[in-house]
Amino acid sequence: MEPVVTVGLDGSPESLAAAHWAADEAERRKLTLRLLHAWPLLVEEPAGVPAEKDQNYWARRIVDNTRVEIQAHHPGLTVVGSLVADDAEHALLQAASESEMTVLGSRGLVPLESYFLGDISLPVVARAERPVVLVRAGAGDDGRQPAPSGTHGVVVALKLHGPCDDLLRFAFEAAAARGMPLRAVHGRSLPVDAYVPWGVDHDMAEEVVQDTQKLLGRTLLPWRERFPQVEVTDGTALVSPAKAVVQAAEGADLLVVGRGRRHRGPAPSLGPVAQGAIHHARCPVAVVPHE
Repeated sequence: MEPVVTVGLDGSPESLAAAHWAADEAERRKLTLRLLHAWPLLVEEPAGVPAEKDQNYWARRIVDNTRVEIQAHHPGLTVVGSLVADDAEHALLQAASESEMTVLGSRGLVPLESYFLGDISLPVVARAERPVVLVRAGAGDDGRQPAPSGTHGVVVALKLHGPCDDLLRFAFEAAAARGMPLRAVHGRSLPVDAYVPWGVDHDMAEEVVQDTQKLLGRTLLPWRERFPQVEVTDGTALVSPAKAVVQAAEGADLLVVGRGRRHRGPAPSLGPVAQGAIHHARCPVAVVPHE
């Protein structure tokens, strides 16, 4: 199968915003856009069935209407529709295994629902073996996100322990495709003994920052050399990793976070940084599985 960007559709404003974002990304990367709608009750219909008797009418309409809108904005983009007789989670996981990335809509969250993404998005993000991007609906008539007002470009969250090649490859490729700078961020809480009765031991805090910056520099060096066209900045924030990432993502075009492929416990789950990014970052969030 040719390389594709797949977007999951359910007829909501969020999925339409995701479709527009996915179309922009597919066009940047010169890939095909696949519009996928999964419905377990999808049936085979003979050709020429009138709309009032077509049991798949609404499923087809979701895909067809989205295709028309996307091609109006991207007339040169190859767009294919895909109706799948399956439950959405299984269909999206299968599609994710075949796609360069999968794009899903993320609900505009309010405080009482800040840990609820719906029945589908979170399991797909936690289980997919390739990158998944979550996109919120914007304020425009078509649900598209407004252009970011900041200049951060792409932001990537780094843990600095263990391999992160897949994460950095995705982040650098995203920045290069956009012609935007990349900002690498690492959050690190100070150890308990750094706190003294009058506040923080500044010498110890400075030592932590310097050590972390050296490690950041070593981690990024081969990628700077591989992508010399990408302007790269890096920084360490002496706060929790999740808080550092959400703060850094303000005004960004895209936030990239990692998720370990190896699952601990009975079911796949997301770490605190990915959770914080998904629930609180205002920009699109790419979750990239890595070793």
